[in-house]
Amino acid sequence: MRRVLATAGHVDHGKSTLVRAITGRDPDRLAQERERGLTIELGYAWTTLPSGAEVAFVDVPGHQRFVGTMLSGLGPAPTVVFVVAADQGWQAQSSEHLAAVQALGITDGLLVLTRCDLAAADQRASVRAEAARRLRAAGLDVPVCEVSAVTGDGLHPVRRELDALVARMPTPAPDAPVRLWGDRSFSISGAGTVVTGTLGAGTLRSGDRLTLLDHGTTREVTVRGLHSQDCARDSVEPVSRVAVNLRRTDGVSRSVALLTPGAFVLARVVDVGLVRIAGDEGGTSGDADSPPEGATLHVGSADVGVHVRPLGAGAARLTTDADLPWRVGDRAILRDPGSRRLWSVRVLDVDPLPLTRRGAAQRRSEELATGDLGAVRLRSRSADRDDDLARLGLPAPEDAVRQGEWWIDADALAQWGTRLSAAVRALHAADPLSAGMPLTEAARSLGLPTHLPAALGQELVRALAEDPGLVISQGRVHDPSAGGLGAAEAGVRAVEEKLRETPFVAPERDELSQLRLGSTQLAAAERVGRVLRLPDDVVLLPDAPARAMRVLAGLEQPFTLSRARQALGTTRRVAVPLMEHLDSRGWTRRVDGSLREVVR
Repeated sequence: MRRVLATAGHVDHGKSTLVRAITGRDPDRLAQERERGLTIELGYAWTTLPSGAEVAFVDVPGHQRFVGTMLSGLGPAPTVVFVVAADQGWQAQSSEHLAAVQALGITDGLLVLTRCDLAAADQRASVRAEAARRLRAAGLDVPVCEVSAVTGDGLHPVRRELDALVARMPTPAPDAPVRLWGDRSFSISGAGTVVTGTLGAGTLRSGDRLTLLDHGTTREVTVRGLHSQDCARDSVEPVSRVAVNLRRTDGVSRSVALLTPGAFVLARVVDVGLVRIAGDEGGTSGDADSPPEGATLHVGSADVGVHVRPLGAGAARLTTDADLPWRVGDRAILRDPGSRRLWSVRVLDVDPLPLTRRGAAQRRSEELATGDLGAVRLRSRSADRDDDLARLGLPAPEDAVRQGEWWIDADALAQWGTRLSAAVRALHAADPLSAGMPLTEAARSLGLPTHLPAALGQELVRALAEDPGLVISQGRVHDPSAGGLGAAEAGVRAVEEKLRETPFVAPERDELSQLRLGSTQLAAAERVGRVLRLPDDVVLLPDAPARAMRVLAGLEQPFTLSRARQALGTTRRVAVPLMEHLDSRGWTRRVDGSLREVVR
């Protein structure tokens, strides 16, 4: 079992000294840090606990000038080791670090009173009580240990409590997509670029192809090698500190993200729930204190400028200058750099649609407050791709209809079906002889939102045509029960009467013209089953092929076209297309260039 913990606490309260005492490794990497006794950059150290579990520490700076660095180390860690010096007690940065812990939704960890050799028993008891009270107010009812890293007193109880903490931590999914927030990057001569971070879920392997997201720009990279806890590894599982050596990659900044390709939605706009972290007592103050229009968003190890648009009670729309990799439910921190106020952020929707109508922001806030985020997203968008929902970490929505790769909101689908039916029937009412509405026009009649692709419209038309009793044929949607032939009825009836007497004597073109039967009228008559149209304007009754077969079956087989024409009592103009029609249906077949036979 491997886990990662972050430290938190006021500057000079002994966080790095505690990590050094527990692990035997110095988390301070810079000479400047060692000279000043002040953590500036994130530090890392690891050890094996009595149970055999491996635990790594992300040692964060405590000074207020390095709050951004502190947040980048705290963000990816699921639990915290909160440090308070027994001889100094609760301090300003203690409150700010606790607010950050609370904003990230961290609810488990360990409270360690350090430098206990410098405080009397009553002072230790007072500091312990105050620190525990403040952590409980922030939702962290955690064990407390007292230790002196200098004398070593209390280190064994600390290790036992760390073992218990690790056992309580949830087991991460090794098969989950990788989203590694880089907290450091550097180049090694002959090796290339190295990105370090905390692998919270998923598995990294040498040779993996990943997407590197750097300030909104993506590129595909290959994992050349992996190191974890100073050892080269072929693969690294969560939760682990890991250094990823990338093949032929230059110019990588610190706060990058390494991602499983296609596994996350990259977006600049998110709708979020906001809770103001009250501060000194670690409590919350709801939405009474709204964030400024411009603030800093801390997500993972990244900190980016963000535009804040309030939506309503406890909700806002955040817009960044560059894409970030999101999932619904992600936790982040919104910080006002001026006042240092913090808001807890929970992502409710990713890449939401623009708010264009009056009152849309308030309505959006009310929708998000319902809690069913998958249903809210689907209702706002009417349709969503299955793979987009998977990338967002959302389950298949209830009360939705699956159509190919899409999930469709049931209410929207019913509305589109009504529109399609009304449009087709209105067409038939205006033009009874219409062959129906072309698929592209039918798709436009649905009135799909502009963010949905046109191809989905035609796909929906094909599905919707089944329910309202419509039919699609020859690329058109029509109503088979639409009204009669209108003014063409008399002409068609005259043709029918003629053909009942002489089934294979088709009316000539001039005769059809006199009856005012053109291609439009005859096509309409064929659609309703009144006539059969063959090439060269040959019009017969629908049962003419069956009648012809009864005659042809009585002929000596095989037979010539001339013999068939004589037997049917018709002309070559009719016999040629009629025989080709019978051939196409497989009722007759050619024996050679001049002979046919009936297929028995």
